[in-house]
Amino acid sequence: MSDTLSRTTVIFGLNTWVVSGIIVGVAIVFLLFFLSLCLTSRRVPSPAKPIPAALPLAAAVISIPQVPNEIPEIVKHHHPEPKAVDCNEGSPVSEHNHVHVEIGSKEHNRISCPGWGQTVGTWSNSQDRGGGGGGGYSGDQAGGPEVSHLGWGHWYTLRELKRCTGGFDNRNVIGEGGYGVVYYGVLDDGSQIAVKNLLNNRGQAEREFRVEVEAIGRVRHKNLVRLLGYGAEGAHRMLVYEYVNNGNLELWLHGDVGRQSPLTWEIRMKIILGMAKGLSYLHEGLEPKVVHRDITSSNILLDKQWNPKVSDFGLAKLLGSDNGYVTTRVMGTFGYVAPEYASTGMLNERSDIYSFGILIMEIISGRNPVDYSRAPEEVNLVDWLKKMVTEKNSEGVLDPKLPEMPNTRALKRVLLVALKCVDPTAQKRPKMGHVVHMLEPEESSFKEDRRTSRETTQPPVGIHQSGSTENTSSAASRNDDAGEGVAQIHVPKNEA
Repeated sequence: MSDTLSRTTVIFGLNTWVVSGIIVGVAIVFLLFFLSLCLTSRRVPSPAKPIPAALPLAAAVISIPQVPNEIPEIVKHHHPEPKAVDCNEGSPVSEHNHVHVEIGSKEHNRISCPGWGQTVGTWSNSQDRGGGGGGGYSGDQAGGPEVSHLGWGHWYTLRELKRCTGGFDNRNVIGEGGYGVVYYGVLDDGSQIAVKNLLNNRGQAEREFRVEVEAIGRVRHKNLVRLLGYGAEGAHRMLVYEYVNNGNLELWLHGDVGRQSPLTWEIRMKIILGMAKGLSYLHEGLEPKVVHRDITSSNILLDKQWNPKVSDFGLAKLLGSDNGYVTTRVMGTFGYVAPEYASTGMLNERSDIYSFGILIMEIISGRNPVDYSRAPEEVNLVDWLKKMVTEKNSEGVLDPKLPEMPNTRALKRVLLVALKCVDPTAQKRPKMGHVVHMLEPEESSFKEDRRTSRETTQPPVGIHQSGSTENTSSAASRNDDAGEGVAQIHVPKNEA
């Protein structure tokens, strides 16, 4: 055996045992090399897909028929941060209630509170191991309040919103549009909410999420739908609103409500005045002001007491006091868009006022702004109504389903407001604060008439009948003063 191993080979004159040792060593090296490759390939995780980067303010949801294709924003405007104002309290929210949301980081998203000088919490983009959706939230161990305690919003997890909406069950859908679906939900404490699950169409969900949080996240007004909170996990962007339980105005104006509408004249005036107050707050009670840009009947929600709430701020723009207008791509709903905005792209609050004037006409007449089922001369609501007023046929514009006829003075007053709001010259349109003042005499006059009627039929003890008559004539005189100027309605002419 030793003689065999000691024989000289032809490989460089090496002995047989030397050549055998080299072959075994090379085989061992190759074996170890392949084992290390296998172990390394198993340990390398697949790269996580990052959340799309945060984008500037943009557009929102348009949910009614006759809507043109949306055109994305190409002009970027920078605006100062809106003040946090509480409408009910009348005073700014304290500095530590100002919340900054950072979205789009590859590793995590952050919610920070500058007043506390630290990050409140983060949510990660990693998938939940339990299979219930992506990401999770972790509060800051160092201290500071949670977002739910800051007074203007609450951060909801994806799992929580799935649970309260029945897993986003189709049976809970209460609204649907081009950029998202709205679900009805009930939280664990029994409170009802509306959850808008934004569709991630080329970053549109991210843009709408940011604009709504920035525009109305800290706004509180009885005629504006309240944003209760939001959820952001992975590619999901969700907005949580208060649930308004009586549908929208479009449903009650154009839906199947029978031969007679439940919207009496008094209710319609209440809706118009409430909308005017909400828009007045957006335009004149905030800095920077908020231009809604999509005032339509489908975006006016109603509660059981017929109180209106302006909703859907996905197309909103913030306009600083130093800017007379912003230039942007035209977006909105066909039939409601102001002519100067449609032709030039120059947007300011007077565009909302024009849309509001169209909405007044829609409420009074029960007609859509554009109705191709009618005769050619009656297709456009504004042109038809101006023609009827010019022919002194104001009563002919009323909704046939209206339960009762209003008095002529009240009708002419509202028509005057509507015609002023749709004036072809934007600078001639009244501000929303002025509109509120023009509409409020109708409400006070109605109450005065009812009070005067009671005094006439049942005079108080110690008051002679002549005194009651005197009060009646005095009230009638005040009503004549309030209605002065509406007996003859001036119809603005379209400018060439």
